[in-house]
Amino acid sequence: MREQDPKERIRNFKEVPFGYNEEEAVKEASRCLQCKVAPCAKGCPAEIDIPSFIKAIKEKRFLEACSIIKKTNNLPAVCGRVCPQEDQCEKLCVLGKKGEPVNIGNLERFAADYQMQHENNKATFVKNNTQGKKVAIIGAGPAGLTCAADLAKLGYSVTIFEALHKPGGVLSYGIPEFRLPKAIVEKEVESIKNLGVEIRYNYIIGKIKTIAELQKDGFEAFFVGTGAGLPYFLGIEGENLNGVYSANEFLTRVNLMKAYKFPEYDTPINIGKRIAVVGGGNVAMDSARCALRLGAEEVFIVYRRTEKEMPARIDEVHHAKEEGIKFHILTNPVKITGDEQAHVKSLVCMKNQLGEEDSSGRRRPIPIKDSEFEMDMDTVIIAIGNGSNPLLLDTIEGLKLTRKGNIETDEDGKTNINGVYAGGDIATGSATVIAAMGAGKRSAKAIDKYLKQR
Repeated sequence: MREQDPKERIRNFKEVPFGYNEEEAVKEASRCLQCKVAPCAKGCPAEIDIPSFIKAIKEKRFLEACSIIKKTNNLPAVCGRVCPQEDQCEKLCVLGKKGEPVNIGNLERFAADYQMQHENNKATFVKNNTQGKKVAIIGAGPAGLTCAADLAKLGYSVTIFEALHKPGGVLSYGIPEFRLPKAIVEKEVESIKNLGVEIRYNYIIGKIKTIAELQKDGFEAFFVGTGAGLPYFLGIEGENLNGVYSANEFLTRVNLMKAYKFPEYDTPINIGKRIAVVGGGNVAMDSARCALRLGAEEVFIVYRRTEKEMPARIDEVHHAKEEGIKFHILTNPVKITGDEQAHVKSLVCMKNQLGEEDSSGRRRPIPIKDSEFEMDMDTVIIAIGNGSNPLLLDTIEGLKLTRKGNIETDEDGKTNINGVYAGGDIATGSATVIAAMGAGKRSAKAIDKYLKQR
């Protein structure tokens, strides 16, 4: 896919890939073998009929292609941009065994964008409350939006309670504009609202009302999709200095609060010239690439294992390198030093070597004795993962949690409390957008079954 030149894009927040035009989309769709037993479809958590929508694109039935996708996926323009297709549908593509797989993600993006441009994103399904039952969704992230849309299609009255002033969850506060334009998120959400879903903003369940109080308001089932918004830190000296950010705070300032448009938006953010981002996932890459666009002269990824073990998507690592971000692999921070004003001065690290595999299936990093070195820094961003925020969970009496503080569920998202379901990062810990959407779909089916049995 055609992209912005790296030298140009590091000076703006515009989307990096341009997307297929009609000719390019048809050409790519024509590569699909239309397998009778399509292995690609088995790799899709959203259960998309992949061969059918690709065939529609090949035959230039572009609006129909998006309609096929939307039968099971309520956020196709989002998924086409941020889902790790290389580890899911494209990984199982027959063509990929001897060459390049069909670029399913880019074709999904094309179909969704085409519909937005030509149909004003009108709702495909509109149903009234035919079931006569109310369901509450807590959190307007990918899991909650998907669960809400599926339940609305089944005829339920669905209300989403969102703590922030904008919908989308991580789609809005976490993923940068150059990867996922917020106008796209807004259009996808509008499509879901057109199904009859109500969204109440600035509504913190656990503070304004509890689940028990919502039951008194007539809600008969609940889906908790509040994500993993509590950042982890390293636990090293100096993490309380000025100039140390969690990736959550940093990306929320940049994306949701539009720091990159200061002073048009009143969110100043001073990062200095040299920035270290600790971590090797997509969030670390997003943070590093945002820092570069905010005016940093040098940005470093500091990761304790090798590049092979990095959980970030291959594309994200590739784009970061193209943009000039430097990688310090097998490197572990041990201390952050500060100046007289208690501001970050440097990052002290040790070099690692890899030992035996740990519980994650990756080789464990082991510090090398006497390998300490120091790097002058103005800002340090910690991007090593997130946990569940206990604010809501502490108000649900008797709710069973995992050892890590996530909600314990079965495969369908059912918790130990009747009528309460959960999915996405609040249940699994930090994972992908499409995994959260898959959890929302499974819970919608389970909630439908539960309410009908009642």
